[in-house]
Amino acid sequence: MYFGLSEDQNLLQDSVRRYLESACDLEKIRSFAEGDITLAHDLQAGLMDLGVPFVLIPEAYGGLGLGVLEAALVQQAMGRQVAPASFTSAYAMAVIGLREGASEAQKTDWLGRLAGGSVILGVGLTEAVGAREASGVSLKGSQASGRASFVMGAELATHFLLTTGQDLLIVDRQASGVTETALTTIDKTRQLVMLDLENVACDVLSGDAIAAQDKMIDVGRVLLAADSLGAADVMLEKAVAYSKEREQFNRPIGSFQAVKHMCADMVAKLEPCRSLVWYAAYAQDHVAEEAALMSRMAKSHLSEVGKYIARTSTEVHGGMGFTDLLGLHYWFKRLGANRQLLGGPETVREEAAKLQGWS
Repeated sequence: MYFGLSEDQNLLQDSVRRYLESACDLEKIRSFAEGDITLAHDLQAGLMDLGVPFVLIPEAYGGLGLGVLEAALVQQAMGRQVAPASFTSAYAMAVIGLREGASEAQKTDWLGRLAGGSVILGVGLTEAVGAREASGVSLKGSQASGRASFVMGAELATHFLLTTGQDLLIVDRQASGVTETALTTIDKTRQLVMLDLENVACDVLSGDAIAAQDKMIDVGRVLLAADSLGAADVMLEKAVAYSKEREQFNRPIGSFQAVKHMCADMVAKLEPCRSLVWYAAYAQDHVAEEAALMSRMAKSHLSEVGKYIARTSTEVHGGMGFTDLLGLHYWFKRLGANRQLLGGPETVREEAAKLQGWS
């Protein structure tokens, strides 16, 4: 039996990867990091042409009806290029939330608008993972008040899907009563915001919000792990390439045993992660009894391996690794942000232990 990606899955990932390599170079990433969001708009248009935003939307609502594994393959390509694209784990989480927690009328409305490109959803689920002081959203009828922290997917979002802990709701970014504050994080390749809401009109999803929220978090963690896998791949490749070019004592540093061991250790730690992430993504659609556990396994393990790859790749580069010239820090910081979003490895491992009855 063959355990691997299908031809169609390989073609999907390769097409997204080739597009991003041509459209999302380092200079454009630098411009985005400095506040110019032109790249995000350009990538949105290009990815729409490729059909990427339709991956998780069911065919009945104008999408491709594919699974979380295909979404993870796309996200892995995003991580490779540290792309500030609207199809991030946030966008995919929003689609999952609508698929799992909306009424039929709401699915037809919102998923149809997502497929048409008139709506882009960001997601705020931080309070469902770890409560923060003075944060939390509450409902009074169809109006929302409170604060949502670390809302993801804010680059081009027109609306946000938020949680009260018991309900999921959608608010218009331009609605009266919405106050938005840009958050400064180490990762300059994506934008996160804090939303303060005061009696904001919203659309409350009428399905099983708790189950939908849990599924969104599971899928979001898998996609963050996939993003980290892509970013770590690049940092490893850059370290190997640099070790072949940089010379000391009239020899490439890659010929020294210590550097060889550093690169070999990175490969040994990273390669098993590929199958872990792919299986965790596959389980979300096909192995329901393992989906929650595997999402936590993938997220926590990739958080630790990503941290190791980021540190070791930078060490191989020596002093150059800390400069802006190579841009290595964009991948380094993306891995650092992925480590903490939707729960750090310690939190996620504790959840995994509880699922298995160990805690």
